[in-house]
Amino acid sequence: MSSESFDLAEPELTAEDLLVLDDPHFEPDSVAVVTGAASGIGQATAIALAANGLTVVGADIDEEGLEKTVDLAGAVDASGDVRPVPTDLTDDGDVEAMIEAAAEAGELRYVANIAGMQHIASLPEFPTEKYDLLLDVMLRAPFLVAKFAMPHIRATDDGVGAIGNMSSVHGHYATQDKPAYITAKHGLAGLTRSIAAEGEGTLRGFSVSVGYVLTPLMVNQIEDTAAERGISEREVVEDVMLGQARTKEMMTPAEVANLFVFGFSRHGKHLNGGDLLWDGGYTTTYE
Repeated sequence: MSSESFDLAEPELTAEDLLVLDDPHFEPDSVAVVTGAASGIGQATAIALAANGLTVVGADIDEEGLEKTVDLAGAVDASGDVRPVPTDLTDDGDVEAMIEAAAEAGELRYVANIAGMQHIASLPEFPTEKYDLLLDVMLRAPFLVAKFAMPHIRATDDGVGAIGNMSSVHGHYATQDKPAYITAKHGLAGLTRSIAAEGEGTLRGFSVSVGYVLTPLMVNQIEDTAAERGISEREVVEDVMLGQARTKEMMTPAEVANLFVFGFSRHGKHLNGGDLLWDGGYTTTYE
């Protein structure tokens, strides 16, 4: 497979890309929180949930990116609103205030913990402050968001809702030079199951695990991985990223967003404590 067989630019999101489902709770009085909503998977998920009629509180530290998300939701004629709430996920007060803002916007029922970051380095060379930051954003923040959101979901008339956590194939196995990311994603499995254990069946917890997705985070990661391993960027894509997969193309942010839509919907009512593993064969095949 040549590197010319796919485009490494993030694809433009259109209305036709989005899964829209009939669900009694997919309406403007129901609120969904999406972290990392200023770009990539978080942005696509915020737009997809708005396209399903929900009021979406988009949380991110990137205020300009949040405004772009609002504009993109309008461009696809989403029937629900995206309300930007600038949030530093490493600040406990910010996280709590963001959840309170979501609760004031309607009945808070859904949370998509998607915000993420990456740093490429071997374990002995990994900066401790980077490790702490990645774990704060990708494991501690989802815990805090769930902690503050669960009482509001329980307080709805029927207690129906769900918290979806963005995991990864790296929540199932480990590769080189990503120790903090891998630790965070493995930890999310425990948080997801804890939410399910305490949710009494109506408040569900689930995770979504995918391989490589065409996002700004992924595009930046190619250069870092090439430098760390001393190989070309083309080799990173073909051998490191897609080498183990059986489906030889990267997912789009909209395809991942649709998994959250399904997981939150009535069609996902038996998805509780489990993981939507949409990985093109990364973790289930070997050669």
